[in-house]
Amino acid sequence: MSLRTPLLAGVAVLGILGAGWLYLENRDLSSEVARLRAIEKNRPDPWTGADAGDQVADASDGGRERGAFSLPLLGRNVGKDGDRPPRPQLDDKPKESRLERRLRRQGELAALLGRDPDETEEEYKSRILPFMQMALERPRANVDEMRRQAEVAANVTEAQSKQLDQEFEAIYGELIDFTNAAVADGQLTPYDRNVKGVLQYAGGLGAILEGAEGRIGRILSAEQMRAMYNTGFEWGEYLGVRAPWERLRAPPARPGS
Repeated sequence: MSLRTPLLAGVAVLGILGAGWLYLENRDLSSEVARLRAIEKNRPDPWTGADAGDQVADASDGGRERGAFSLPLLGRNVGKDGDRPPRPQLDDKPKESRLERRLRRQGELAALLGRDPDETEEEYKSRILPFMQMALERPRANVDEMRRQAEVAANVTEAQSKQLDQEFEAIYGELIDFTNAAVADGQLTPYDRNVKGVLQYAGGLGAILEGAEGRIGRILSAEQMRAMYNTGFEWGEYLGVRAPWERLRAPPARPGS
């Protein structure tokens, strides 16, 4: 078993940021779908020019009055003179570019996860905690079940499982202290695209979780650790998701605000 993968080490914190990003993306996509459905519902028939609500009546009466032949299977009428209405025109509004969308998402993420100048730490937590708990609820349930199945496969005793939980409390304390320091010095920030800082943080977090391997090895035998690993279970993923991220301090207010 190995805990040396920094990406697994930082999965929880990065997952929270990703959840915020996906929340914004889903909101925009829902609005776009609603807009396109409204356009499709109200768009004139390209053959007759009739509004959507008038197409049925036009197919039954209008064609006879104008001496047109009808296409009942298509729900359209075509005049004898072959006149056609103007073709539907595409929206002239230019689409948002990928870079423009990235800048907009960054601003929205900063507004969602950032701290207002007049917002206290308690107010910030009361605003963010429900979102964080919602984002972590299902992943935590999943890793709990995976750990249960892996411990059964490895014949981990109840006493060993309780010992692991006690060790994890100390590991979680290190994770939270390290993350609070990274937030305070700007390595992790909702205000800027600090990719270098995120990578540095992930490396340090991976080192902390790598040290947990020795603690786990003092409780479980090598055979038990290998048996758990062979089930697909990963301690780095479990610790990253199960850490009490709710204890994190609020970030500083936006610089210059």
